[in-house]
Amino acid sequence: MDWSIWMFLTVLVFVFALVMVVAGIFSAYFGTGKSRKYGIVIAIVGIIVGIFWEWLTVFSGVEPFTFPVWDLMYDGLIYLIAILVGALAAVGIFLVTVLKS
Repeated sequence: MDWSIWMFLTVLVFVFALVMVVAGIFSAYFGTGKSRKYGIVIAIVGIIVGIFWEWLTVFSGVEPFTFPVWDLMYDGLIYLIAILVGALAAVGIFLVTVLKS
């Protein structure tokens, strides 16, 4: 797949919206008082950004978005999961070796 700036922005906004939703839910669930309210606002902002970007890339018919968006999202999720698993494995091995010495 030949990458363009619009594909990069699509992955960037998709990951931004996903992390905003997850962080907002986490903050709303575990927070108290103001942090719970901020968590709800963060989650709502993430959902709105995600829905707007999905509409813009899939349903709007805007010219720069002529690439297969769902294939790009799938690739982005797979790469994100692979990066997280690899990073956590490396940090885990590092912590085990440091704590055992």
